[in-house]
Amino acid sequence: MPSDRPNILCIMSDEHDPAVTGCYGDPLVQTPNLDFLASGGITFDAACCNSPLCVPSRLSFTAGKYVSRCAAWTNNCRLPSDDYPSLPRALRAAGCDPILCGKQHYDPRHRYGFDELYPASTNQYRMNGRTARRAPEDFTPDLANWRGRSAEFHVGERSGVMDHDRLVTQNACRFLSNRSRDDRPFFLFAGYLAPHFPLIAPQSHADRYLGKTPPPLIPPGLLESLPTNYKHLRAGFGLEQAVGPIVQTGRDLYWALVDWLDGQIGQLLAALRASAVAENTVIIYTSDHGENKGDHGLWWKNCMFDHAVRIPLIIHWPQRWPTAQRRPGVCSLVDLVQTITALVGATPGEDWNGDSLLPLLDNPAAPWKDMAVSEYYGHNIASGYTMLRQGPWKYVYHNRMDDHHGPEREIYDLLSDPRELRNLAADPAQASRIAAMHAALIKELGDAPDNIEHRSRADLARGYPS
Repeated sequence: MPSDRPNILCIMSDEHDPAVTGCYGDPLVQTPNLDFLASGGITFDAACCNSPLCVPSRLSFTAGKYVSRCAAWTNNCRLPSDDYPSLPRALRAAGCDPILCGKQHYDPRHRYGFDELYPASTNQYRMNGRTARRAPEDFTPDLANWRGRSAEFHVGERSGVMDHDRLVTQNACRFLSNRSRDDRPFFLFAGYLAPHFPLIAPQSHADRYLGKTPPPLIPPGLLESLPTNYKHLRAGFGLEQAVGPIVQTGRDLYWALVDWLDGQIGQLLAALRASAVAENTVIIYTSDHGENKGDHGLWWKNCMFDHAVRIPLIIHWPQRWPTAQRRPGVCSLVDLVQTITALVGATPGEDWNGDSLLPLLDNPAAPWKDMAVSEYYGHNIASGYTMLRQGPWKYVYHNRMDDHHGPEREIYDLLSDPRELRNLAADPAQASRIAAMHAALIKELGDAPDNIEHRSRADLARGYPS
């Protein structure tokens, strides 16, 4: 086992459903570089994000806390202060250089302890902390939303996503090439934007998938049975228009963009192999959340179905964990934060969430909590909702919307229903399980979800001082 503290190369993509990856079982997509990481590392089959939305997920990762515990409610939020305790600050205190290269979706005035290689366009969003709720009974569709986004489903050699990610690769490769064995350990965060929309992919990649991907999963009656909040997501994104050939085109191009991203990661891995620091560098690949791709009648993320809340997680360091291994236990990004601090000997915050995965990485038989929490308080909903995953069971609680609407619940047995088509919440046989999982959710969050809803509404209505 290596004795020196390792460097860490953490690659985080944006909106990558792990189901669209070779090493996670997709027979069509070409992801040789991610498959290489899995073949010499450890792949987690049930990793989850802590919020299926960009900014909350990334702020939670930065702060080491669930989104409701660091007020990371929506894409219009930032952490409570620039000097807020954070992962990069903990790493720096332990003698590790925290380097940001690419997307973390930060407000331009805040980097939370990171040194930034270059001013990435994806870290320039001015946040005012405000987001409105939809009225529970108002399902007026935003038809322009889908029309605008689907208009950017096409073949092309350039896009904002690809231009951004080429800069990430270029700058990260340069950093690795210039790093010496004698330098301090580093944590290099390479934040890619693909396969986030707009779904534009080069012709050479699109040709591999056009007309070949499977159709979205929408059995008869499913749309009518969705929880109220998911019906609001469909209305807010104008998804009643998401029908016809454009749906197939969007899915094909999503597969193509995952393929394209894999090529960028391949360039980064080649630069690391050619560097002086290759042997003592842990490589982590993950994403901030998944992508619905039309399944369950939904696009983008925002929900708690696996295609939105499940994420890829591959940890590659053959010097300590040789050969391809799998871990089926449920975990989340706050567990990854704890793992990163443990790898470099940093001290996490006393009030951080999560648990280090190191015991489970070293020993597949090690006891593990097999649990994850994810929260959504973002846009196009009537109330926030929270997921608790325990082993094969997934419970989702939709907060009260007002005195007359809600709460609503979902519960799925992912062993017998892996595609989440049968919500068992109305089954009396599940009443005790629902009660136990709700109690576990309150214990883990430190507050009842409906109380958290009140806090989120107050924060989002007040916003930040100018």
